[in-house]
Amino acid sequence: MNLKQLSELLGLSQTTISRALNGYPEVNEETRQRVLKAAQETGYRPNRAARRLATGKAGSLGLVMPISDGQSADIHFAEFQSGLADECLRHEFHFVIMPAHPQQEEQAIRELVNSGSVDAYYLAYMRARDPRLKMAKSLALPFIVHGRSLGVAEDYPYLDVDNEGAFGQAARYLLDLGHRRFALINGLADLDFAARRRMGVERALGQAGLRLEEDCVSSTLMTDANGYRHMARLLQRPEPPTAVLCASTVLALGAVRAIREAGLQLGSDISLIAHDDDLMLLKPEHFSTPLSTTSSSLREAGRRVAERLIAAVTEPEADMPTAELWSAELTIRASTGPAPC
Repeated sequence: MNLKQLSELLGLSQTTISRALNGYPEVNEETRQRVLKAAQETGYRPNRAARRLATGKAGSLGLVMPISDGQSADIHFAEFQSGLADECLRHEFHFVIMPAHPQQEEQAIRELVNSGSVDAYYLAYMRARDPRLKMAKSLALPFIVHGRSLGVAEDYPYLDVDNEGAFGQAARYLLDLGHRRFALINGLADLDFAARRRMGVERALGQAGLRLEEDCVSSTLMTDANGYRHMARLLQRPEPPTAVLCASTVLALGAVRAIREAGLQLGSDISLIAHDDDLMLLKPEHFSTPLSTTSSSLREAGRRVAERLIAAVTEPEADMPTAELWSAELTIRASTGPAPC
């Protein structure tokens, strides 16, 4: 079944059918459903080149991905992409990734936009006063930011987690358990989410008359090995922390190993709360001592970013939120307990 045959079968123009299949708002809902039903029953799938000619749309979302020597694979990025890909598949959109050196990322975004190969794109790995925002607002294509940028007015479309609120809540819970010596094993310091998580911990401790010691803060790529290394260092202090917050369950995996090797018991000798991105292969409840967590799904964030971008392409007049700030849920498990005497 080709487009011409489907047009003859339904008695509709080929342009109307293309627009109905691509979600254009000028096609009424009754006609859209009729076209979708016929396409499903006949097995019709639109030719992408023909669809592009008919609609002027590429049917693709894009991302410029920074790549540098020595950079390890990021399970968190993969989880987000899985959710985004699920939504793209549901709407028959493609996803285009353009790799670029971090210092050439802005130019790569311009090239991606000017290539005509994508209809919309998103920005990730946000930093304070991120220069990409000003550039993105000057370009013609719709975009959305996954995260935010400290020091910049929030006048851009974004989806973020309340990282400051989440880690502030976690720190206050540990304070209520009597803990006074804190450590933070965080993501890279220049990334916005890591800065906000540190702000949340520091604010909670400050309200209790305490401070987060500088040498009790680690800023690192979020890997198992780095979690182990930084936790082992913390345990060598004359007065090691009794409360530790980890920016990821991946970091916590290594930290827990270091704690056990030191002969300490999680939840009694030392308490730990990690941020859980709801990674498919690493569940906090399956740790040998189930982890207390702040949690927000990266996969769901990916789906939502794709949903908003696709709507911006197919229904530009639709009423969509500009700013979305998701709360993270604090779940208490066995890895936290009262401060040791």
